[in-house]
Amino acid sequence: MRLAKFLAHAGVASRRHAEQLIAHGRVAIAGEIVRDPARDVPDDAVDVTVDRSVVKLPSKATASVVYLVNKPAGVVSTASDPGGRPTVVELVRGSLRLYPVGRLDADSTGLILLTNDGDLAYRLTHPSYEVEKTYEVQIAHPPVRGQTLRELSEGVELEDGRTAPARVRRLAPDRIELKIHEGRKRQVKRMCEAVGHPVVALERVRFGPLRLGDLPSGAARRLTATEVSLLRKAGRRPRPRRAGADAPAATQAHAKRS
Repeated sequence: MRLAKFLAHAGVASRRHAEQLIAHGRVAIAGEIVRDPARDVPDDAVDVTVDRSVVKLPSKATASVVYLVNKPAGVVSTASDPGGRPTVVELVRGSLRLYPVGRLDADSTGLILLTNDGDLAYRLTHPSYEVEKTYEVQIAHPPVRGQTLRELSEGVELEDGRTAPARVRRLAPDRIELKIHEGRKRQVKRMCEAVGHPVVALERVRFGPLRLGDLPSGAARRLTATEVSLLRKAGRRPRPRRAGADAPAATQAHAKRS
């Protein structure tokens, strides 16, 4: 098993975040720092450490667990925070080791998923699967006009490349609904700013087939087996890449979540 996949299966982080941990020199095998996420690790390895803490695979009897959380403003979308800010994982009680699926900025609110299933997290966040996420956005400088909606829907030129086409509709003079399947850093905010309407407030209301609904702010609920099954089926099957092809810019940018 590859090292990044091993860490994801062990519940340390999503596979993409695990690759970042490895690149930053925080992962060791038998005391040796490893920076290659493709390094092979035996399934029964007992000498893998992250920040000098031993990491082990869960028993095969451990089931996949997914929680839907309504993240409040001021809570960070990480498993821990060096600055001592409250984290989204603290909103779920219990002894399970969970980590966020993707990111929301600290001042953004709404639906975020927590799981112990690295493969599922990878499927939901990797841009090749095109899992759609829906945001309700309050913007500055209203009203939002038809030309602006067309610009957002056709794709916006950002410093890291043009965004994919989005689905967008006006909810009120100062509010829009925006649906995207990419996950670049602060993407929704940067898109709105690029068309002259900086974001005042942002809430994610849907992730794939799941809706936030009336879940109170700061609350969490465990998904049913049926809901987890729907998540596994979400998104498109990624197209095979040509041998030697460079990773698309959107994929590279996705390593930094919004």
